[in-house]
Amino acid sequence: MLYVVATPIGNLEDITLRAIRILKEVELVLCEDTRVTGKLLQKYEIKTRMGVFHANTAGGKIDAYIRMLEEGKDIALVTDAGTPGISDPGVLLVMKARELDLPVNVIPGPSALTAAISGAGVPMHEFVFLGFLPQKKGRETLLKEIAVAKRPYVFYESPHKVLKTLEALNKFAPDKQVVLARELTKIYEETVSKTAREHLEDAKTKLPRGEYVVIVHG
Repeated sequence: MLYVVATPIGNLEDITLRAIRILKEVELVLCEDTRVTGKLLQKYEIKTRMGVFHANTAGGKIDAYIRMLEEGKDIALVTDAGTPGISDPGVLLVMKARELDLPVNVIPGPSALTAAISGAGVPMHEFVFLGFLPQKKGRETLLKEIAVAKRPYVFYESPHKVLKTLEALNKFAPDKQVVLARELTKIYEETVSKTAREHLEDAKTKLPRGEYVVIVHG
């Protein structure tokens, strides 16, 4: 069985009892960074062996993990924070397992996406999720599309790119409401809803650090 296990996005107490049990019982825990996942395993006294699975994992390693599953061994797939497969390379392993009709079981839990939209105060009966925006090609075109969209758009943004994002949104739709949610579940958690223009004015003084979830109203 391949278990897709959601893990905390910040606060290590945000983990389910079932996730802890599965992480203890499997043969191997696959993670992006053993140092990050190691802290979680240490907190809950989980001694399961760890392996690495990230964007640069070679095909040979993927095949080795698939062989383990074919041999009847259980593997847990986690990401550094949140739910694997959402803007995350873990989807490649899940795809391969599905192609071969190997069993996949999801252990649901924390997600930055759902955490942000549930506390944003924005009607979200439908929305468009983009993951991370492209770094260069097509980025401005996409932001122009977001600025005039009738549905809410949600995407992740790094602290290094959020200022440029706000500048673009201010250029195309300065009065549109934008929610910036950062450091979710951590000590400096903050969710702020303002117009693109107001956010940009604030940013000129000081733009708080941290990973962002950006919600642009429809």
